[in-house]
Amino acid sequence: MTVAACGAANENTGGSGSGSGSSDAAGGSSVSGTISGAGASTQTVAQQTWKAGFEGDNPDATVNYDPIGSGGGREQFLSGATQFGGSDAYLSDEELGQVPTECGDVIEYPVYVSPIAIAYNLKGVDNLKLDADTLAKIMKGEIKTWDDPAIKALNDGVDLPGTTIVPVHRNDESGTTENFTEYLHAVAPKVWTDEADGNWPVSGGESAKGTQGVVQAITAGDGYIGYADASQVGDLGVAEIKVGDSFQGPSAEAAAKIVDESERVSGRGQYDFAIDIKRDVASEGVYPIVLASYTLACSTYKDQETADLVKAYLTYTVSADGQKAAADASGSAPISDSATENAKKAIDAISAG
Repeated sequence: MTVAACGAANENTGGSGSGSGSSDAAGGSSVSGTISGAGASTQTVAQQTWKAGFEGDNPDATVNYDPIGSGGGREQFLSGATQFGGSDAYLSDEELGQVPTECGDVIEYPVYVSPIAIAYNLKGVDNLKLDADTLAKIMKGEIKTWDDPAIKALNDGVDLPGTTIVPVHRNDESGTTENFTEYLHAVAPKVWTDEADGNWPVSGGESAKGTQGVVQAITAGDGYIGYADASQVGDLGVAEIKVGDSFQGPSAEAAAKIVDESERVSGRGQYDFAIDIKRDVASEGVYPIVLASYTLACSTYKDQETADLVKAYLTYTVSADGQKAAADASGSAPISDSATENAKKAIDAISAG
């Protein structure tokens, strides 16, 4: 598996010091020790925020998180190199078969929900509307200039220049890419015939490494367009996407709605709460290009101190305080009550063995 680097996020840590629930796993007393995680860079700001809040309440505890990318995070977790992982795509059936026996039942649940923005840099155009077919043709290089009739038809009254379109995609294995291509294939299947893939499946355009690389590439070139976690696109233009008969921009609220409409993946373990996101929704106020980023953990750890620390930290990340702190810092959508209940069920099962 390619070790993917999703790129560094901004350094806003915005941590909550309340840490509600951060010591529950240790019977109400502070926990101690060091644990490490690695994975999706989309979680970087959230993980920085959770680390600050949790360590503020547990001064003898240290939590490390390396945002090396979803593929690298899954690889390190499955090899036993980290105590927990972060991934923008849930474990495949093949990866589930690689979970170490000593890990017990694998734990997997959405902890961070965020819209993926279609970010663009086009001089003089502040508002842009796209539908799935047009977006798919742009990213495949089939629509080559911004004044193409297909784009004009969706943007009545907007003065679109004849600037060349340069689509930008990730060149590393990425959960963001997998979620974006899943949307394109689900909603524009006649244009985007490729299945969802963490590696960009078509040739052409410009490539960049990680979220930060994509954002930098778009920022540097007039006419450039690409996809990135909405919390990291900065001052770039962000397109509204056609959903049903209306257009919807990315927001935490719109992202949360589609997750609640999605179903749990069947045939997996009792503590595995992976979901198949319903991309082809037509409901107003729902944004379909989202990622649900997962926590990966074990139900069994080698010693009590590690089990207590993992349990306490993960409890904080899904608590109301932890989710609010992450949302305030990164613009993510707090997970729903039902998702929180599922996560707590899994976290409560963590023990030493």
